[in-house]
Amino acid sequence: MRWRQILDQHDRIVRQEISRLRGREIKSLGEGFLATFDGPARGVRCAMAIGEAMKPLDIEIRSGVHTGEVEFKGDDVGGIAVHVAARVAALATGGQVLISSTVRDLVAGSNLSFRDFGTRALKGLSEDVRLFAVENGGRP
Repeated sequence: MRWRQILDQHDRIVRQEISRLRGREIKSLGEGFLATFDGPARGVRCAMAIGEAMKPLDIEIRSGVHTGEVEFKGDDVGGIAVHVAARVAALATGGQVLISSTVRDLVAGSNLSFRDFGTRALKGLSEDVRLFAVENGGRP
């Protein structure tokens, strides 16, 4: 029962932060969420805010943020950008927000700071992708 209560709190917090940062929840993936935003900085700030809000629950989330063209399929989204975001998230460790270089380039001047995480091969892509870890200097 305790796990269900924690998961319900987790889901409530995630939805609250997505809404606060003007995102759109696409779907819940068990313990994870897929959301879209009208700009990449909002997506990064949302991931950071969710991570901070989870600390009292003793939960460390792993987040990945990427931006690109998506295909809308009813209430769902698809396309390579969605796959890249999922693969970036899978490389994150507990408490970490990873972003692609595409996101880093687009949020220049947003007062967010990043640490180079290196170049990684991502399944399904012909070219490696440079990743960055979000530093906690930027405010969610």
